[in-house]
Amino acid sequence: MAADPTSLKPRRQSVGVSVGGVVVGGDAPIVVQSMTNTDTADIDGTVAQVAALHKAGSEIVRITVDRDEAAAAVPKIRERLERLGLDVPLVGDFHYIGHKLLADHPACAEALAKYRINPGNVGFKDKKDKQFGAIIETAIRYNKPVRIGVNWGSLDNELLTSLMDENQAKGFPMTAAEVTREAIVRSAIMSAELAEEIGLPRDKIILSAKVSQVQDLIAVYSELSRRSNHALHLGLTEAGMGTKGIVSSSAALGILLQAGIGDTIRISLTPEPRGDRTREVQVAQELLQVMGFRQFLPVVAACPGCGRTTSTVFQELAEKIQGDIKRNMAEWRVRYPGVESLKVAVMGCIVNGPGESKHADIGISLPGTGEMPSAPVFIDGRKAATLRGPDIAADFEQMVADYVERRFGVATEAPAAAE
Repeated sequence: MAADPTSLKPRRQSVGVSVGGVVVGGDAPIVVQSMTNTDTADIDGTVAQVAALHKAGSEIVRITVDRDEAAAAVPKIRERLERLGLDVPLVGDFHYIGHKLLADHPACAEALAKYRINPGNVGFKDKKDKQFGAIIETAIRYNKPVRIGVNWGSLDNELLTSLMDENQAKGFPMTAAEVTREAIVRSAIMSAELAEEIGLPRDKIILSAKVSQVQDLIAVYSELSRRSNHALHLGLTEAGMGTKGIVSSSAALGILLQAGIGDTIRISLTPEPRGDRTREVQVAQELLQVMGFRQFLPVVAACPGCGRTTSTVFQELAEKIQGDIKRNMAEWRVRYPGVESLKVAVMGCIVNGPGESKHADIGISLPGTGEMPSAPVFIDGRKAATLRGPDIAADFEQMVADYVERRFGVATEAPAAAE
């Protein structure tokens, strides 16, 4: 069940930034985004993955722009997506030669909704500010926002060395980890200040400061949010694979979101070999939903099972109902406004089954081990029917469909009879 919104701290007041029509920050809902792992020069493959991520719920999708072939492909990808009716903002991820790629490929610069640059590798020595400035000037020319994304894996070594030297001169009042965190925060803020000096307004700047350890991420973003009102992109970089990546990202981002910090999130999961890239989008949505920030899908509550529930019927039914909801949501959002708030319960025995079902909009308490082969169904807190026989699952599925139609269907008036 989602958290009580009254228990959440007020969102930190940040400056709103429009990314291809999707607002990040300000009073806008927290935005879910993701990134492709295709070769951007592979137009067919990239279009297919962007479409899949967007269909899964990614409101912004980032793509790698690392060489001329990738930059040349961007406007073609944008055009292909538009032909498919997909108005998803594309963010170009630039490292090392972003200034050159944007200058050499103006169609790419125009097609992208936002540029992402890393102040740690945008340029080195005397070229750093010049190349950073070139990207900012391009953003100004094309009226594009920029995400200044600091990453501790590619942190500005000059800045870090300078801060380490200062700390040593003071007798080491801070640990090396604390100095590194300060360097991350300072890199983001200094880069944003430079971008504003060049002429990019604050409502065109988003900041991120990614690390791969939970406590470091919490510390860095807590300090960054205290010292800046720029919109913030949250993400635990190199979070890892499977449950490790999911738990680490959810722990770090959950604490920050609870504190009111964060305007857009990405869950950076390492996919399984040939795995589904959309998993990171699902995790991001589920995190925001269980915390009470957004509502994406109806909630299906199901008990974990125990010795009372040796039958797999309730597990299979819960999986079936949840799968049906996910498959139908694209159509349901159009046909049934507000269906995202639906709560369904599929319980396995009489211990908590009836009570949990009463708390849901529609719920069923299936017979557990040794119980009578009957399943009471509760609708809006009241017992509505008792299902029996081999078709309990199918009968309940139909009851859910009927409930959705009855509660969320848009009533239309019959046309007046001709006189």
